[in-house]
Amino acid sequence: MSSLFQGLWASLRFILSPVTWLFSVAATEDILRAIEPPPKINPAQKVADNDENKKYHNPRLDPKNYLTGPLSLNPATRLRQLLARPGIIVAPGICDGISARCAIEAGFECLYQSGAATTASRMGQPDLAIATLNDFVEAGEMVSSIDPTVPVIADADTGFGGPANVARTVKQYAQVGIAGLHIEDQVQTKRCGHLMGKQVVSREEFLTRIRAAVIARDSIPGGSDFVIIGRTDSAQVLGMEEAITRLRLAADAGADVCFIEGVKTEELLRSTVAALAPKPVLVNVISGGLTPSFTTSEAETMGAKIIIFSLVSCVAMVHGVRAAMKSLKITGTDFSSAKGMDPKSFFEVMGLDEVVTLDAKAGGTAFKLV
Repeated sequence: MSSLFQGLWASLRFILSPVTWLFSVAATEDILRAIEPPPKINPAQKVADNDENKKYHNPRLDPKNYLTGPLSLNPATRLRQLLARPGIIVAPGICDGISARCAIEAGFECLYQSGAATTASRMGQPDLAIATLNDFVEAGEMVSSIDPTVPVIADADTGFGGPANVARTVKQYAQVGIAGLHIEDQVQTKRCGHLMGKQVVSREEFLTRIRAAVIARDSIPGGSDFVIIGRTDSAQVLGMEEAITRLRLAADAGADVCFIEGVKTEELLRSTVAALAPKPVLVNVISGGLTPSFTTSEAETMGAKIIIFSLVSCVAMVHGVRAAMKSLKITGTDFSSAKGMDPKSFFEVMGLDEVVTLDAKAGGTAFKLV
């Protein structure tokens, strides 16, 4: 009987052997797939692919919604209206209340709070990441309050830290009446964009800053029109192609405007505008800096939507104050440097009549005679 069972078992093994072999091959392939390393993916391509699938879209902020109607009294909304409508936005750099008053008096419809100028005027220090968020917010609150309808675009450096700090920066800027800000891709120990030796963070870290800014803006109750400007300093470090790629990704992440720092020629500005269209492009002109001294009309012809003159106020102030101090030192009087401006005339530039009028309307009598 045992020999009969042995024969049957041998026949069964013969019949099942191909099936056993197939299962063993399949198991081996599963094991190999499990231990085989995944195919290598270019990190830059990974970032691009991820962001391609996560393009920011907010129909409420579509530029078409800002094409018509009277200019808003809300500075952020007004800035969006200016961006959506024809004509270049000219924003002179301001550094304090005096320069802001002078810019408004001259008829400018938008102001730019330069980080370099703010650091210089408030601290007497160079633009080397010395000023803090509090310094910038306090300065922005003051200049925005002079005429709350005039949009102020403010420098926000790197956002003053990680995503949580960037979000805090956006919310604080918006709360004090600033219309928009720009955040850059330099390392935290940043410097003026027109100095040498700049270093930039990775694409992904830059995009993290932009995303954090957009998320913070969109979380403001009531629906904020606050404008997010993505700035790259990578052109001088990694080349123009990388700079344009970063700005494209920033736009996809929700940046409303693209700011390429240190563009060196007319041809490069034109090609940048074309590559980023229809996204508005901001150009920063500093006399003696990396970017040629384009005029506002020239920049508009090249396709730029915003032109800022970051140091126009503080450089003029250095020249003016130097001349006044030298004259005082030599002559012993400020008569020539005053140029006929008496104290009341000076205070009138600073809004004297507005304050006196308000006091009288409220029933005050302290300033009947000034």
